Amino acid sequence: MLVLLPRYDMNSPIPFSLPKTLESLRLGDLLRMLVSDGRIEKAWAEKLHQDRKRDSSKIHPIVIVAEQKWTDQRQPSQLLTVDSLSRYVAEKADVPYYQIDPLKLDFSAAAQIVSQAYAERLRIMPITVKDGIASIATADPFHQEWLHDLERLLKLKIQVVMVNPLDLQRYLPEVYQLSAAIQSANAAKAGQIVGVQNFEQLIELGKDRQLDANEQHVVNIVDWLFKYAFEQRASDIHLEPRRNMGLMRFRIDGVLHQVYQLPSNIMNAITSRIKLLGRMDMVEKRRPQDGRVKTVGTDGKEIELRLSTMPTAFGEKLVMRIFKPDILVQDFQLLGFSKRQSEQWAQWTHQPNGIILVTGPTGSGKTTTLYTTLKQLATDEVNVCTVEDPIEMIEPAFNQMQVTQNIGLGFAEGIRTLMRQDPDIIMVGEIRDQETADMAIQAALTGHLVLSTLHTNDAPSAVTRLLDLGVPAYLIHSSLLGIMAQRLVRTLCPHCKTESEISDDEWASVTHPFKAKKPAKVMAAVGCQECRQTGYRGRTGIYEMLTLTPALRKLITPETDLLQLRQAATKAGMQPLMLNGAEKIAAGLTTVAEVLKVAPPIEMD
Repeated sequence: MLVLLPRYDMNSPIPFSLPKTLESLRLGDLLRMLVSDGRIEKAWAEKLHQDRKRDSSKIHPIVIVAEQKWTDQRQPSQLLTVDSLSRYVAEKADVPYYQIDPLKLDFSAAAQIVSQAYAERLRIMPITVKDGIASIATADPFHQEWLHDLERLLKLKIQVVMVNPLDLQRYLPEVYQLSAAIQSANAAKAGQIVGVQNFEQLIELGKDRQLDANEQHVVNIVDWLFKYAFEQRASDIHLEPRRNMGLMRFRIDGVLHQVYQLPSNIMNAITSRIKLLGRMDMVEKRRPQDGRVKTVGTDGKEIELRLSTMPTAFGEKLVMRIFKPDILVQDFQLLGFSKRQSEQWAQWTHQPNGIILVTGPTGSGKTTTLYTTLKQLATDEVNVCTVEDPIEMIEPAFNQMQVTQNIGLGFAEGIRTLMRQDPDIIMVGEIRDQETADMAIQAALTGHLVLSTLHTNDAPSAVTRLLDLGVPAYLIHSSLLGIMAQRLVRTLCPHCKTESEISDDEWASVTHPFKAKKPAKVMAAVGCQECRQTGYRGRTGIYEMLTLTPALRKLITPETDLLQLRQAATKAGMQPLMLNGAEKIAAGLTTVAEVLKVAPPIEMD
């Protein structure tokens, strides 16, 4: 039998630890623990406790403390976040900490063990039931008076785990809502799905059945697929058929991660369901198709997915690219631009006419840079038009045209049409051939600002690429304003990165043949729960910006020497991609390995 102790107040002696027999964790208890362990200043605790004394809201104490954005006095580089405080409380209560994974939530446990009213009243949520042991999550591990009664009623051993209170608040109602939805579907279509399942159980039950795209079973799998991808910060979802199975992979921070292996019949049903949502031809599997799905993330914000299918030897491969509106930022420095680069880019884009090229491979962030630029330029006084293949993101601030080759509407025809639409600024999705290049340059010469992309390794190579396409050198002289090459590198996780040494050889690998001062310390990847043990979280851009000065224009001839042009551009102030990456290494944002993986070597000899 648990004995309830009296509540501690802020003026009582500070114990070194709290017993597990408290009725419930309150703000005063948490503040006392943090002060006792030297994690916060006593004055902070007393002020917050006094401010919240008459607060009748039911906000969890961990959330209240995390909202203060206090620095952990034991680790001055770290803030006291909801997650770190939850782990701290779990350690004090001597219970395991559990990170909720929506793909592994066992809905049958939630439906069968406790009712929704009981779970919400005690703020507990069943996680798994296995081998006679039920794992139940709580955000209040000191309150366990319900434990023995529930063990006796269920005839199960219960293991209590601590979870983030915000995760508990979010997933608890979802578990029961999904439970009710599936049970309702069962009643309408008895015998197809028995019980309430998590993602793995949904997959398991569908293995030996012919599934329809509209079946509730498949609808639930697709819903959970989207939800999990958004939570994992995926930029792309890949569904890839193989001989005897299908692979589900997510691209997170530029790296593909295998998430799940699916039976072939379930892979086909998921693909059909997503094609249906994207208004694509479900029957046609022999030719590539494109589509678009608009949905809402867990935070209520609109998310758009661009769909692309491709026939392969074992079936239809589907890739979904995820676009979130918040990637279009207002400050270019958030994209990784230095102050000098931001000023240079602003100087180019505020010219009345001319052509600006952004180069780099697929997935290097060119679209984000161009859309962010256009969104800033698209004021009420200007007409901004784009011609794209395909339209990456629907943006109401400007007019967008889709290339449709089967009706003879290519990039060149699109630019020709836009020229009759009284544009001020034109964005061309990609310059692929001489006709498109000629039309883009003609638009720039006739008083329009043109932005476009080109696939080259670095900025100087864009000049020789235009010459290879057949653009006369004199047209490049008179129209080209500047060229920017870019790449994306993963940034180190701020929660776990640590100081490290860098050898002379490592530093030389990103700076040779230039002489750049080696930093005394750099940061290295470690890995934690926040970054899924990768050591990296998010990406930033590295850039190479080439302004066409009069001296450089003189070097552009039909026989332009690329090496000579690169050397002259560097002397004129162009910072190579690798050197810009070295700056970010010295600033503690990324690592040598990341920069070497994406940036081309500096060729000056």
